[in-house]
Amino acid sequence: MMERRWAWQCTLVTLATIYLSPSHGDDVPPPILEFNSDTLINNVVMNPRTGRLYVGAVNTLYQLDPQLRIESRTKTGPKRDNRQCTPPVTEACEEAVETDNHNKLLLVHDAKDTLVVCGSVFRGICSLSNLSNVDQQLYFSDNKGEKSYVASAEESVSVVGVMSYFTKERDNFTVFLVGKGYGSHDSTKLISTRILQDYGDWVVFDSIIEASAVQANPFVLRYLHDFRFAFKDGGFVYFLFSRTLGVQDTKNFTFISRMCEDDQSYYSYTELQLNCSAANKHNKAQAAYVAAPGEVLARSMNKSGHYGPVSASDKVLFVTFTSDEDPSTSAMCMYPLRAINKRLVEIIGACYSDNGIINGKAAVYSPYSSKSEELCSNNNQKSMALRYKCGAEFLPSPLASKAEFALATEPSLVRKGHLTAVAVAVDSEHAVAFLGTATGEVLKVHLSADPEVYGRATGDLTGDKVDKNLIFDSSLQYLYITTKKKITKVPVQACHLKTDCHSCVSTKDPYCGWCVLEGRCTRKMECDRWREENTWLWSPDQKCVQIQAFNPPNLSCKKTQQVDISVPSLPRLRPSDRLLCVFGSVRSGAVMSMDSQVTCSLPDPVDIPRTPDHRDYVSVPVKVLVNNDIEVTYGEYHFYNCAATVRKNQNTPCIACVTSDWGCQWNAQDHSCSDSDDAVEGAHIVKPKQSASCPQFESPEPLLIPVGHRIPISFQGKNLDIYGVRRFTIGTELMKQTEEEVTQGQGSSFSFRGYEFAYDKQQEVNVSFHIKERDTERKIDSTLTVVLYNCSMGREDCSLCKHADAKYQCVWCGTTRSCVYRELCPLPEPGRCPDPKITDIIPRFGPLNGRISVTIKGSNLGIKKEDIKKITVAGVDCVHQEDRYSVSTSVVCEIGPVKQPPPFDLPTESNRGAVEVEVEGGRRGQSEVIFTYRDPIPQTVQPVKGPAAGGTVITIDGEYLDTATKGDVAVTVGGVPCQVLSFGRQITCMTGQYRVQKLPSDPLTVTVKYGKNTTKDVSAAYQYYDNPKIMDYYPKTSFSCGGRRIVVVGSGFDLIQRAVMRVRPFGDEMSQETAPVEFVQTVLSKNDTVLQFLSPAVNCCHDSQVFKTVLKLDNAVEELKSFDYHPDPFFNPLAKNVITETSIIIVTGRGFSKAMTAREAQAFVGDASCHVNILQDDKLFLEAPSSQPRARTKRQRRDTTNDLLELVIKFGNGEWLVGSVYYARKDEVPLAIIIPGVILPMLLFIAVSIYCYRRKSQQAEREYEKVKHQLENLEESVRDRCKKEFTDLMIEMEDHTSDVSEARIPFLDYKTYTDRNFFLPSKDCANDVMITGKIKIPEGRRAIVAQALNQFSNLLNSKTFLINFIRTLESRPDFNARSRGYFASLLTVALHGKLEYYTDIMRTLLLELMDEHVQNKNPKLMLRRSETVVERMLCNWMSICLYQFLRDTAGEPLYKLFKALKHQVEKGPVDAKMKKAKYTLNDTGLLGDDVEYCVLTLQVLVHGEGPDVTPVKVLNCDTITQVKEKIIDQVYRNLPYSQRPKVDSVALEWRPGSTGQILSDLDLTSQKEGRWKRLNTLAHYNVRDNATLVLSKVLHTQQAFHQYQDSLEEKNALLEEDNTFHLVRPADELDEVKSKRGSMKDKAMTKAITEIYLTRLLSVKGTLQQFVDDFFRSVLCSSAVVPPAVKYFFDFLDEQALRHDNVEEETIHIWKTNSLPLRYWVNILRNPHFIFDVHVTEVVDASLHVISQTFMDACTKTEHKLSRESPSNKLLYAKEISTYKKMVDDYYKGIRQMVPVSDQDMNTHLAEVSREHTDKLNTQAALHQLYQYASKYYDGIIQSLDEDPAAQSKQLTLRLQQIAAALENKVTDL
Repeated sequence: MMERRWAWQCTLVTLATIYLSPSHGDDVPPPILEFNSDTLINNVVMNPRTGRLYVGAVNTLYQLDPQLRIESRTKTGPKRDNRQCTPPVTEACEEAVETDNHNKLLLVHDAKDTLVVCGSVFRGICSLSNLSNVDQQLYFSDNKGEKSYVASAEESVSVVGVMSYFTKERDNFTVFLVGKGYGSHDSTKLISTRILQDYGDWVVFDSIIEASAVQANPFVLRYLHDFRFAFKDGGFVYFLFSRTLGVQDTKNFTFISRMCEDDQSYYSYTELQLNCSAANKHNKAQAAYVAAPGEVLARSMNKSGHYGPVSASDKVLFVTFTSDEDPSTSAMCMYPLRAINKRLVEIIGACYSDNGIINGKAAVYSPYSSKSEELCSNNNQKSMALRYKCGAEFLPSPLASKAEFALATEPSLVRKGHLTAVAVAVDSEHAVAFLGTATGEVLKVHLSADPEVYGRATGDLTGDKVDKNLIFDSSLQYLYITTKKKITKVPVQACHLKTDCHSCVSTKDPYCGWCVLEGRCTRKMECDRWREENTWLWSPDQKCVQIQAFNPPNLSCKKTQQVDISVPSLPRLRPSDRLLCVFGSVRSGAVMSMDSQVTCSLPDPVDIPRTPDHRDYVSVPVKVLVNNDIEVTYGEYHFYNCAATVRKNQNTPCIACVTSDWGCQWNAQDHSCSDSDDAVEGAHIVKPKQSASCPQFESPEPLLIPVGHRIPISFQGKNLDIYGVRRFTIGTELMKQTEEEVTQGQGSSFSFRGYEFAYDKQQEVNVSFHIKERDTERKIDSTLTVVLYNCSMGREDCSLCKHADAKYQCVWCGTTRSCVYRELCPLPEPGRCPDPKITDIIPRFGPLNGRISVTIKGSNLGIKKEDIKKITVAGVDCVHQEDRYSVSTSVVCEIGPVKQPPPFDLPTESNRGAVEVEVEGGRRGQSEVIFTYRDPIPQTVQPVKGPAAGGTVITIDGEYLDTATKGDVAVTVGGVPCQVLSFGRQITCMTGQYRVQKLPSDPLTVTVKYGKNTTKDVSAAYQYYDNPKIMDYYPKTSFSCGGRRIVVVGSGFDLIQRAVMRVRPFGDEMSQETAPVEFVQTVLSKNDTVLQFLSPAVNCCHDSQVFKTVLKLDNAVEELKSFDYHPDPFFNPLAKNVITETSIIIVTGRGFSKAMTAREAQAFVGDASCHVNILQDDKLFLEAPSSQPRARTKRQRRDTTNDLLELVIKFGNGEWLVGSVYYARKDEVPLAIIIPGVILPMLLFIAVSIYCYRRKSQQAEREYEKVKHQLENLEESVRDRCKKEFTDLMIEMEDHTSDVSEARIPFLDYKTYTDRNFFLPSKDCANDVMITGKIKIPEGRRAIVAQALNQFSNLLNSKTFLINFIRTLESRPDFNARSRGYFASLLTVALHGKLEYYTDIMRTLLLELMDEHVQNKNPKLMLRRSETVVERMLCNWMSICLYQFLRDTAGEPLYKLFKALKHQVEKGPVDAKMKKAKYTLNDTGLLGDDVEYCVLTLQVLVHGEGPDVTPVKVLNCDTITQVKEKIIDQVYRNLPYSQRPKVDSVALEWRPGSTGQILSDLDLTSQKEGRWKRLNTLAHYNVRDNATLVLSKVLHTQQAFHQYQDSLEEKNALLEEDNTFHLVRPADELDEVKSKRGSMKDKAMTKAITEIYLTRLLSVKGTLQQFVDDFFRSVLCSSAVVPPAVKYFFDFLDEQALRHDNVEEETIHIWKTNSLPLRYWVNILRNPHFIFDVHVTEVVDASLHVISQTFMDACTKTEHKLSRESPSNKLLYAKEISTYKKMVDDYYKGIRQMVPVSDQDMNTHLAEVSREHTDKLNTQAALHQLYQYASKYYDGIIQSLDEDPAAQSKQLTLRLQQIAAALENKVTDL
């Protein structure tokens, strides 16, 4: 009650203050269909029953009525909180601050009248509010712990939910299901079921289903889900979300998951990938909606065949997607729920019954576990998925489809920009989608066979993204659109705004149609007679009622009659309907016949408008009306006028009349055109379309008439009988006032004497003649047209004149020096033209080497190109360029080099001279203009540097640069072309793009090339530098009006000369414009790091257009990503226009803060500037000038009667006149009113605020103390651990290279090396005959056996025998893989003396193996394992051939790596029992506990080896055995391991005082913990730093152990004790019982803190990285030494691959990898003791395993997709794998490019190896062991040899039998 009273007090004070404050706009009523929130809106839901809206915004919850009026509101924040604090948050949480509460989830529970509200504070706890009054909170509790955390504390994590039910023991509960992404402080549950009441152990909001399978993993990125939608249908709940598939793959994929509503354990949870397009280009879901498709869309979906069967009432999921690949586009796809469910059943059925296989491919995996291999089962029950549709405990779950079995559909709509929301409605069986965009639009899309955007929802655009909450009202007539802080209610259609049929149907709005008989655009049901045909015309059909035809189609303007109008789509009329026709302004009644004919009376001729001057008909508008004033259709009717047809061509009146469209006839007697009349007959009447019967004149002769000379013209007459002997005159427009008499000749021929024409506009012109009857002046039809020509036009010289066509008879007249018609020249034409005259040459300067083009201009330069005989320039021949010749006026030639006498470097007069041209007939012309040869010398270049992208304008200075012309000059900078811009005394050019990677470039030469032969260099003149880089820019928005100052920050701007900001709109489907629009603004100012621009105005497009903004810096183009244009702001009229001296002007509107700040904005009252104090999105607070300013313009100043001043706001380029203001008179506002009106409310408000604050503070302090003690211990523990681990990590990143290289490398000798490589892996190991070399043979038989073995050796040297031998053995089933490997090793030793032969056998067997694999279509499997004799032979062959390479090259880095790893491991604690170490690369061998230890330096004295002590570093936590090992390693470091004393053979004695103490791992002083005994350490014996210890050899290994034990019982008890531990004690039964009692929270905490130690893996990896890299480089470097065997064998593989057609490059890579890196190097890397005399401990071995695994991964072609199931070692080296892979690829490529190793070279090398090492090997033992196999399979071998003809010819069977007799001492058949 106290809290409520306190709240009321605060509210009353606030209301009082508002009431007493000055009002600023009460007279402007708020729009009722708009709601504005003070904060960001997060969620909106609607109660379908009441139509109310519930709005969850930051810190506020609103309840709105359907008209968006606030019914109730409640504050939800800010709250005192911190993500680190566990609710309830009290004063104990020091980090807590006032935190905004973002609404995460709103759900309506209508049955209980409650609203579920979840926020982001207090770890996402929810509350219940009253649906009828959200201010009334029904439930909230923050002390129920982790189980009540529902939503997420992070703003970016998406949360969706849906109401559902849950049954338990016959009780039915209302629950809600929540889908939530993973936040760093959230629970890991992806899906949870939350109860809405207390029940048993459950509390409200408790998560009642524990399904660990459907959970995120906090360490793996792939489970960062983005939930977008949740819904339920048909007993299932569905969640739509996107996520990535793995750690490295950041591409999102969209999934829909489904499970049964009442699934008690989420057994039915299954995920199905949804692809939008086959290639899944649009991959990330943004919003979704479920709706029925309606009849039309369902039909279209069925017809496409992509969706499966769809009915009109089926549910379809509509989803909008964006694209990671192309972020500028988005799409909408449709998924029928029937198709989704069908695919899900297929996936589930495959897993339940068919091992997860569909069509032979794996289709299923488990998304949240690593048990994919054995996930699915196989049985013959095909209906399992239907029988167990909700899964079961014994069935696998959860399931997810693999990408190949995703449900894919093609996008219905693809669009530029982002589609952020979708809602779909069906009207009259047509589906309409409303799509929200990121720019604030809502697009309307008609979902037909070809969906298209037909409009945009009405409402003001704010430019803010449309939220995914697009909601229809309960009537489906209105749509609620939510943007950032605003909700708008808009109608789904605006049909009534269209006033005519054309505008109605042009909208293509499926909601609208034209109601024909009512004359308005309506929805279907609003048109009274919509059921009648053609009464309501649907908008998308694009049809109106149209007039199809008139009968008659036209009529003479002199007649009247009835007309039939054909209107096919005219609706049926009722008897009460009255039909009218309107022609112009004349109305007449109309009758409608059965066949949609309307019959009307045409107007009288007097009512028809007169015919226009330029036409022969008049168009009269026609309307068909119904019921007086409703227009049904309209058209035009033509009334023609035959008399007007002659206007078309007055020279041919008869022809114009009878050829018109109107069927007119010509009366030659009256010379008139009239309507066709059959009653009028006679020769003088010419009927329609009979133009040949017209009296006319035609066929003039001649057709060519010269200017200035009169030539008689004759022509023919036709149909002239009617005119008898009348006389005619002829004239033409060109000779206007002159008419000539026509003379009639014989018959129908006529002539006149012609005209002496004067015309000089062009060479030719057509002249038409008219002919009149002399007496009546009437024109008779004349089609007489001739061509008038002028010889002198364009023929200014003799050559041009002679070039004219002969038909013109043009001659060059010497007296007038002009080209004239032949008859006009008094003297005969001269035979030849004057000499050529040269007027100009271009250029006048050329380079000394010539080879540039010279253009010679003049006259009489020949008539054709062949006339040019010779050209010289300054005495040098110039080659005529015939293709560029222009008759008489221009000749182009290419000059040669200058003829210069020595010395060549001095200028001479011979460098210059005139140009001479010789033409046909020996005529020559010489120029007065002189041409000069000279040497251009470029000297300097400015600027000297520029960006690599080019675009820099450089200026070249020097001497004589203007030699030649611009076209002859080419400039390059370092070989890169530079585009020449200007040419003269300076040359400027624009640099091109420099593509060399090295930047800055070396100083480059600038080369100027003149013509083809002259090159001039300016050396080291120019450098290319890195392109300028843009690091940031601000601000990132602008209004459309532009003019905002944009500051771009970066580097390298001094290099650029021109910086331009370009803005271009993205394409828009609704825009028909194709021409690109671009807005440009050049830079305002620049220095090396800062550019400043004014944003360009974008005034082309609608407000929602998306723009792309780029900076063009010379040629470099940088996009300004995220630069947005917003619509210009909107200003309301001023509410108050009186200004006092101290008053603030408040301007209201919207959109101010979108792209403006108070500092940038400008305001003016009159001519004075106002300071902008505050700029909010909807308000501006201006500080008015203290004294009244003058008016802004002179006109206003002259108007003294008006005190009003203009208030102008200026945002960038935009200026808005907001209103007019005036200054108040001094006495207008009395002080007595101001003081009580303002001061008293302020004091009252301050007092109450202080009281409220103190009360709240005391309450918060009590809560703070309550939590404080709970957190202290936990915080301290975590803080200490983190600090310690961080310190350790820093200390351990040291370099230990020097410690490694002190001792020499202990290589094994060749025999030991081969023994270990060939035979150690076998089961007999060290006791093997081949290792010991001891064969048990009686003394008396040794000579016989030795002789027989030599014979057997000879037999093995027979290739036929050996191949048969091997084949026989391999064909026997009991000859297993181990036997094959051992046999191959024996064979290697036995044939070591003839390695060439061994290699030949290996090649033969390899070829057989290769053929077998290739024929079986699995070539990639070859050499994968060592399952055949030849594969093991290859392994041994590599071991032999690479021994020397190991010693010379690869051994040292390998030994250093081994020693560094051993040193690093032993530097920290190693558990002697668990074999785990603090420092390791293997996470399974990581010591996960915090072990206290310190480093001790012991002074070790070796008994019997002198007085010298050796300092040895050990750890005080080391066991005594570990200390001994470290001492032996240090004391005997110069000896190989095999020569050092063993640990068991030495005793360690410590002499702290007068007596000595033998140290041992176990003795009577060992500590016991329960039934466990701890191994003794140096710390146990309290050995100090610098202590002296004595190492001595003992006779019996147990002697020291029992020295101080008295009784036999004690000794036995000690020996029998096996429950020992070193550092970490294994948990026993007691511990497990205790742990079960511990809370889940403790376990989670333990696990989380344990993960901290994983950083040690990175520490060790970083320390060893150089050693690992060095080893990999030594093995995989083709540029250094490559063993010849490797090159030889790799070439062999390449050759064989070419022999087979179906072997790909990848297969060859696999063969090479299997034959060398994986077969040999991995073996050596894992087993350093195979090459060195060293001991490898288990702990070191575990880390070597990690490095070797990395080596294997590097050699494979397959990409390793990392996921949370990936081992830590793969994650550890994930970054380096790509580098190593490239190393392998380069190694293989490098080897392929090497010089081949011939067979001869290889045999020589192998012979050398045989000679050097064979005598060290035990070949006799190998032969003896080989014979055991021959003996065991004797019969099979004999049979094989008998069947082989080659073996028979060599008597191999006999030889084997003889050997058998000798070795086995038995009598044979022989």
